[in-house]
Amino acid sequence: MIRIHLLIRLSLILAVCWVMAAMPAIADDTSKAQGVVDKMTESFNNLSADPNMGWFRSNLKRAKAVMILRQFRAGFIIGASGGSGVMLSHNAQGQWSDPAFYGMGSGSIGFQIGAEGSEAALLIMTTKGRDAMLSTDVKLGGDVSVAAGPVGAGAKAATADVLSFSRSKGIYGGVSLEGMVIGPKGQLNHDYYGQEVSPLDILVNQKVHNPGASELVTAVTKLASMGK
Repeated sequence: MIRIHLLIRLSLILAVCWVMAAMPAIADDTSKAQGVVDKMTESFNNLSADPNMGWFRSNLKRAKAVMILRQFRAGFIIGASGGSGVMLSHNAQGQWSDPAFYGMGSGSIGFQIGAEGSEAALLIMTTKGRDAMLSTDVKLGGDVSVAAGPVGAGAKAATADVLSFSRSKGIYGGVSLEGMVIGPKGQLNHDYYGQEVSPLDILVNQKVHNPGASELVTAVTKLASMGK
């Protein structure tokens, strides 16, 4: 009997130790995801405040979704490589979702000067463009059409599924991300919302929420409400 009690006690101690050991890892994973959201919130505010981004501000409301990207490498007529991003979409009532996490791979950056640490936003203008990004990797310019977004006074937009805007170390302008591959980051989505969740659940069905995203959602909602 004493041996049984000792085994039970030992099992309980081991269980507690396992839980305590796992908690920092869970906290670290959540903090990493929140850090991405915080950076994207800063980038969105930088882009939306820039005087060259008038078309972006005026037409966010017309977009099916918006994706904010950061920390891709860029150069003059060379490829972009790496980085993180989040995407938000709105429903028929105009309610914007919490962010879904995305990563990006290499692709041509077009005739545009940029730098490491660039900030960019994609306005997904069509349902086709939004839906393409819900489940699999998407190649811009292949699976969906992409064009540089209009900047400056009197700028007019090209017709495309996705319009891209960038801001990097004092250099502003539309940028063509032709060939860039973008795909969901399932682990970050899981870490941030504490469960297995798809971009469809986050962006379209809006099944999950995280209070840490409220600043970003509020910023996007406010800017969209000011548009045309």
